[in-house]
Amino acid sequence: MKVSEIDNMAFESLLYDFYGVLLTDKQREVMELYHEENYSIVEIARELKVSKQAVYDNLKKSDRILREYEAKLGLMLSLLKSRELIGSVQDRIDELMKSPELTDDGEVKKGLLEIREMISGLEE
Repeated sequence: MKVSEIDNMAFESLLYDFYGVLLTDKQREVMELYHEENYSIVEIARELKVSKQAVYDNLKKSDRILREYEAKLGLMLSLLKSRELIGSVQDRIDELMKSPELTDDGEVKKGLLEIREMISGLEE
């Protein structure tokens, strides 16, 4: 999936995954129920014994805070773009490995395999 194809809900979930530890315990609890457990606002309100408005306000405030972290730091988008680029490089290596011109050139194939291994190390 390309960075530009991420919908708003997925973007919010990724922000939470990336920066959620920087929220308060209560904000994390609400975000966890909403994004990880797929609870509705009504279900969260019932679970936490608070109003739906309190849950809604908590979600909106938490989302705003997470977006501010990303706007200032840009770490999540940088990581997503890097992964996208790595995927493109791996695809290109696969194309080159299938090239008929390389069937006799073991040194080039060996180099491409080494590059693929280095890339795999980045993903761990």
